[in-house]
Amino acid sequence: MSAVISEDPPVLRQMVEADLTEVMRIEQGLYQFPWTESIFRDCLRVGYFCVAWEGSEGVVGYGIMSVGAGECHLLNISVDVPYQRRGLGRNLVEQLLELARRHRARIAFLEVRRSNEAAQRLYFGLGFEEISTRKEYYPASEGREEALILAKFLN
Repeated sequence: MSAVISEDPPVLRQMVEADLTEVMRIEQGLYQFPWTESIFRDCLRVGYFCVAWEGSEGVVGYGIMSVGAGECHLLNISVDVPYQRRGLGRNLVEQLLELARRHRARIAFLEVRRSNEAAQRLYFGLGFEEISTRKEYYPASEGREEALILAKFLN
């Protein structure tokens, strides 16, 4: 007989300021040019929708979204590397979009690095479409990188 170790799935909850140490650990581990702690604090302070995936080891992912004037903007969707490819990113975006619908958003926007093919597959798979680009939007190791602007109508 073999033992099967199962981990309870992470739970999505509202992010709080006490999460920022773990959020920053993930952010700095994922990105060459991470958001600063003050950016996350500002998002919490101004009332953006800030959510965190909490697993048995603590925060394993998070999302930040603004909603207003009939639209939402997905600002940061991140899942820690050991928890990627488990559907958490997809589920996080789906839940944020449902929250946006409940707050009467009719369209969702986001930017994604041209080089981030995994994120593009996720967003295109959820029905986002490219509507434009932003030249030299993201900092990059050699200058700046273009962002794709994606949009999705919310029914």
